[in-house]
Amino acid sequence: MSIVPAQAGARGVPVAAGERGERGGGVAPLAPRARLLPALDAVYRAQLSRARVSRIPLLFVATFQSVGIMVLMRGVVDGGSEARAVVAGSAVLVVAFVALNLLAQYFGQLRAGGGLDHYATLPVPPAAVVLGAAGAYASFTVPGTVVTAVAGSLLFQLPLTHLWILAAVVPLSGAALAGLGAALGLLAPRPELATLLGQLGMSAALLLGVLPPDRLPVPIAYARELLPSTYGVEALARTFDPHPDWSAVALDLTVCAAVGVVSLAVATWAYRRAAVR
Repeated sequence: MSIVPAQAGARGVPVAAGERGERGGGVAPLAPRARLLPALDAVYRAQLSRARVSRIPLLFVATFQSVGIMVLMRGVVDGGSEARAVVAGSAVLVVAFVALNLLAQYFGQLRAGGGLDHYATLPVPPAAVVLGAAGAYASFTVPGTVVTAVAGSLLFQLPLTHLWILAAVVPLSGAALAGLGAALGLLAPRPELATLLGQLGMSAALLLGVLPPDRLPVPIAYARELLPSTYGVEALARTFDPHPDWSAVALDLTVCAAVGVVSLAVATWAYRRAAVR
């Protein structure tokens, strides 16, 4: 038992932290803020387990949609550069459907339902929340993208030799599109508007990514260069050539990575902005 009188605290004499806690008059210090990588891993695992059941049917829809588009385009496109563009665009479209469309809906509903308040009370960096959710959603696109690329290559008689490039195209395209989708969901004032923006973004990825660029009008061709997924499509399409230009592939992937960094940074800023409101 302490021999320090109760009036000591009032007279300016310091009181031990343990005594302060026993009397109920002090506030316990907060836990230190979690580091980025451990927090990112925790958020990623939580999002992956939460979305596993609900997102698998939607992933099947995304894959079926992309394969169906290639079957329809088979009656219009015979081969050559146009076939390579169709297959590459359809494969990346799976990424756009999940990472852009569904992620915009998720963050829009999270903001409207007060879910951001829950994350704001945790000692987790905002970047970990955005990157963890984006990574979890992008992970679901891997099987569908591979199935679409293989099916398209067989359908248009394209080589399967360099499909290993998907190991770079999927995460880089997924990061760029997921960052954009998260930003749309967090900046939209209503969840309905977030859903609309996500669907419009996916429609842009469909029209500007799947259609051969040589057949697009000049203004739309310029707009295609602004779409984050374009550079992933170009990188994948180049690998279908008999002798790929690997320097051009590396340049496309570098641009895609840079766009991904910028879009995820914007999404992190949008998260901070939405969390304090």
